[in-house]
Amino acid sequence: MPHRRSLLALGALAPLAGLRRAALAQATAGWQPDRPISMIVAFSAGGGTDIAARLIGRFMERDLGQSIVVLNRPGASGEIGFAELARARPDGYTIGFINTPHITTIPIERRARFALRDFAPIANIVDDPDGLWVLANSPYQTLADLIDDARRRPETIGYGTTGVGSDDHLAMLALERAAGIKMIHIPYAGSAQIKQNLASGTIPVACTNLGDCITDWRQGTMRPLVQMGATRWALAPELPTLRELGYDVVEGSMRGMAAPAGVPAPVLARLALAVQRTVENPEFQAQAVQQNLPLRFLGPDAFADELNALDVRYRELWSRHPWRD
Repeated sequence: MPHRRSLLALGALAPLAGLRRAALAQATAGWQPDRPISMIVAFSAGGGTDIAARLIGRFMERDLGQSIVVLNRPGASGEIGFAELARARPDGYTIGFINTPHITTIPIERRARFALRDFAPIANIVDDPDGLWVLANSPYQTLADLIDDARRRPETIGYGTTGVGSDDHLAMLALERAAGIKMIHIPYAGSAQIKQNLASGTIPVACTNLGDCITDWRQGTMRPLVQMGATRWALAPELPTLRELGYDVVEGSMRGMAAPAGVPAPVLARLALAVQRTVENPEFQAQAVQQNLPLRFLGPDAFADELNALDVRYRELWSRHPWRD
């Protein structure tokens, strides 16, 4: 897996200044939006992607001088929203959030209405590790409790994720292989629905990003059993990783911004600069911490490289362990 560093807001600035910024600013000459911009979010309102999109959109509005309208297009594990973005006019007035692994896994697992080449990456913003969650009063006090019960009762314990081929789903399949267990996958349209069904008792276990549920944990309604980053997350240093517990599983979701392929270079550069300035803004950084968003800025080229590397990784994984319900 490509090396990942889940950078919190205050650590995201160092590589973003100096000559690189000056060159990017020079490249933007000649384009400035003169009407509102639509931002497509391929997941439901209230989830981690939606929260990140609306927060960064508010700051980008200041930089671009135009309003940014968030359009939620949930469904089919993100395919509906991603396909709409891919088909949009490549003029800079329709952009969208893209999530890993969905943006790469959907075209691998089925004949999708988009491909990775249909997008022009603008910038990555968030890199959020997965976590395994239960209610505060759950009988599962530890990951070992859950695994032991799953071994005693194979294919009886349900877990919720944001869909087939999502980072949550792939993480759980990897854990099942590593632990020698089999559970029941229950996909939802977004993390908000997962939390609702966990709270109602419809599902006993949820796998979703740490940023989605850390507030619920602090409020005492939900409890994490483990997190799935390469290292411990700074906002939850007491929470061990799966690797620490003996399971070599690392999974999470990058959340970045893209335009339809074919967008002119000056337009792409101007949008990327707006994202960069937003991530560098101390006010945004403070709000990102409040929203539990682990920031990791990547410009257009670096983001594209990471997406292509993930595409290679997941295609190789599919050849060995196809993910299906």
